[in-house]
Amino acid sequence: MSTVKSNEIVLLQNIKKDYGQGNVVTEALRGVNLKLVKGDFTVMMGPSGSGKSTLLNIIGGLDRATSGRAIINGQDIGFLSNKALSLMRRNNIGFVYQNYNLIPVLTAYENAEYVLMLQGINPLQRREKVMKLLQEIGLGGLENRFPRELSGGQQQRVAIARAVASNPQLVLADEITANVDSETAKSLLELMLSLNKSNNTTFLFSTHDPAVIKFAKKIIILKDGMISNENLSLEVVKQYTEN
Repeated sequence: MSTVKSNEIVLLQNIKKDYGQGNVVTEALRGVNLKLVKGDFTVMMGPSGSGKSTLLNIIGGLDRATSGRAIINGQDIGFLSNKALSLMRRNNIGFVYQNYNLIPVLTAYENAEYVLMLQGINPLQRREKVMKLLQEIGLGGLENRFPRELSGGQQQRVAIARAVASNPQLVLADEITANVDSETAKSLLELMLSLNKSNNTTFLFSTHDPAVIKFAKKIIILKDGMISNENLSLEVVKQYTEN
């Protein structure tokens, strides 16, 4: 059994994930080994069906691996109960999705404060933190708008605010630039990189877009459920991100 170092936020050992049963089994992940340390800003690239979302879901405790070990912030989450897994996600991980996943009946402010409320943070502390955060990410004055009253880029900023409001150890972002234009995508990535630098938060996000490569501190290419160790030239990146 390997020793987990104090700065290791994610340690995956031979992670496999199968779907189906009997003679019809799909191997979504086929032995993934991965280590992310505190402050990493990692871009995971690969075509549709390569296993990116499955891997994010396992790291985030939204799905369980068929075999292998997933150690998140020092905890082997394979041994956690569903309740303990839920608490681990709430206290350690922020999620950002391509379709925003905002609660439509809540305002931008209420969406952003949601995790803090679940954590039992008092209302005055929540308001101070959320209002400051919304201002920092360019949403000052829009806190009382509902998701339907915001542009796609603004909604994604609210989703990022919700993900980072509780200062999680790790933020997982799945195809967050897929539904926005290139300029908005660039501003979102710059925002995430700024939060990474200021808070030393570890980020892992998946993408099809080779244009985001310049933002990465580390690049992972996932192909057919496995991490590719080939030379990460721009041509290789483009090859693996084509649909």
